[in-house]
Amino acid sequence: MRLTSPVSRCLTVGALTAALLTGGGAAVAAPPRPSASTATTPAGPYAQLRPLADLSAGRLATADLVAAAKYGTDSPIDDPAREKQVLDAVAAQAREIGGDPEATVRIFRDQIEANKVVQRGLFRRWDADPSQAPTERPDLAEVRKEINRINGELVRGIAASPDARTAPYCGGVLTVAAVRVRHERGLDALHSVALGRALRSVCAA
Repeated sequence: MRLTSPVSRCLTVGALTAALLTGGGAAVAAPPRPSASTATTPAGPYAQLRPLADLSAGRLATADLVAAAKYGTDSPIDDPAREKQVLDAVAAQAREIGGDPEATVRIFRDQIEANKVVQRGLFRRWDADPSQAPTERPDLAEVRKEINRINGELVRGIAASPDARTAPYCGGVLTVAAVRVRHERGLDALHSVALGRALRSVCAA
């Protein structure tokens, strides 16, 4: 997988990356996949950025359900009104917990665009091969409840990671996290590309 800039251009190698996985000090194996709750726990750069990559991948999984709910209907992939609701909500959540609303909105714009990458890719796949098209239509209202839950976790993760997100090595550590998340979740090419799109603005540099 080749993640988009700035995730890819800052990739570090060798001992530097190994050290960063633990926030400095001796190089050891990377920590196991954290639960969503670790997004609120102060930790080293990898432990701060890994939840953002994992939650982004989880959010992308909901794009499959959204696509299945919309496919064959008049509901468009682009939904400016819904997108504004999401951005306004996450900005307000960031303010409430002392996070950076501007950074939060910037990252969530990419999250939204990444979800649309998945939806468009699935629409093309289903148009080309109708046998792969979903046979059941998920309840979009229920799917959005799960999206809102993940959004809240992401807002907290963003608020908990300003040092890691603004550090010069952010891109390298985030790339390591994204590659591991991609491997552990078994993401296909479409979702791997979308994950790179979702993480584009995580690093502030």
